[in-house]
Amino acid sequence: MKVVVGLSGGVDSSVTAYLLQQQGYDVVALFMRNWNDASVTLEDECPWIEDSNDALMVAQKLGIPFQVIDMSDLYKERIVDYMFAEYEKGRTPNPDILCNREVKFDVFMKTAMSLGADKVATGHYARVNSSFDENGKEIFHLLAGKDNNKDQSYFLCQLNQDQLSKALFPIGELTKPQVREIAKEIGLVTADKKDSQGLCFIGKVSLPQFLQQQLVPKEGEIVEIFKDSGHFGKKTPEFSSKQEELEFLSQKISYKKSDGKVIGKHQGAQFFTIGQSKGLGIGGHKESCFIISRDMENNILFVGEGHQFPGLLKKALKIDNSELHWVREDLRLKNGESMEVMARFRYRQPLQKATLYQFDEAFYIEFENPQSAIAEGQFASWYIDEELLGSGVIS
Repeated sequence: MKVVVGLSGGVDSSVTAYLLQQQGYDVVALFMRNWNDASVTLEDECPWIEDSNDALMVAQKLGIPFQVIDMSDLYKERIVDYMFAEYEKGRTPNPDILCNREVKFDVFMKTAMSLGADKVATGHYARVNSSFDENGKEIFHLLAGKDNNKDQSYFLCQLNQDQLSKALFPIGELTKPQVREIAKEIGLVTADKKDSQGLCFIGKVSLPQFLQQQLVPKEGEIVEIFKDSGHFGKKTPEFSSKQEELEFLSQKISYKKSDGKVIGKHQGAQFFTIGQSKGLGIGGHKESCFIISRDMENNILFVGEGHQFPGLLKKALKIDNSELHWVREDLRLKNGESMEVMARFRYRQPLQKATLYQFDEAFYIEFENPQSAIAEGQFASWYIDEELLGSGVIS
């Protein structure tokens, strides 16, 4: 069986290629060139060349064919432009999830299949297996990686059954230290290489620096909202239906400048996200101030003091039905149905007890405990036991 491995120049994809080779697969390595604008990389590094060289050395060591494919135009169109548009709207996109949905498991996978591949493998810490339903149809299950510290199933939350049927994640059964140990034992050049801390499609560049080079700065005000502002501590109204209650619980509070006090300036609301405390330049408080809301029209950041500031916390979130995705289509809820799950809306966020509710008008997730810094544009995903069932973009 022929498998194309997305060889990224890191230790995870390197060991992925080695493990597949050991399992008897006919392995071919493809390196994706994702970005070609050197003006936004850190220092004077050119990460894709360095990574490409490392990937080539791994392929030579393993004795497998190696090829570079240029996907930079596609990345700009599908990921970068989308990301900028989302930030300008005041939303918080996740480029890594988009990268997997739009590129690695779409165009890259189709390219691999056109080269005669049966499967595509990546160095994700996740697992996929399958079972058969009562009609004999094969159902593919996306499972969390065995290494709790590295589980990357969240980044794969937008994949579908067809994509999972062609996907292999060999290191999902291993921990990161085990992966590094294998790389050292067989003498791979990537054995001690640090994990990339940059954006999935650029490499060694931080998101704030990237945004500042692409979006125009515009000075605005930082307004502090106080606990006694009148927005909090109100008596909860009575609701005529569960849907009405969920709509209330998931609603965003609209703040006005007159609700608080101007305490600083910023260089553009689009460079910040809900829950952020770093980079605000605010002093004179016992606790850190956190962004609780952004007024994109008037370029105002609203902040509140402390981790437990009530404006940071919400009990529910809403997802438009058009932004809803089920990995397990066979478990999709019908109008009026609910399901108890574990959910998260950030990578590495501990899973939270929650209940899903499906209505004709929208989909809701209600958490057992209030959650901090739920931001529009983030992906919420939900699990039962180790299996990721679906995801959606928070509205």
